Amino acid sequence: MTQTAERLKSEPAQLSTQERAELAYYLLHSLDETVDAEAEAAWDAELAERMAEIKSGKGTGEPAGKVFNELRRKYS
Repeated sequence: MTQTAERLKSEPAQLSTQERAELAYYLLHSLDETVDAEAEAAWDAELAERMAEIKSGKGTGEPAGKVFNELRRKYS
């Protein structure tokens, strides 16, 4: 990996959680040159609904670290 890539890997640690999420979103979407606007809109609506459920107390969430640890154990 180039020095630039190594530097870019370490710098996000200094960003807020929200900023890192936005950066991750940008990077992931930069890999896919085609955009399915209908699918994007459906995911946006789904995420908004889930967030509303969590904020209203109807839904619950799991910490990302816990979820990722369970997935690592399951698929490693």
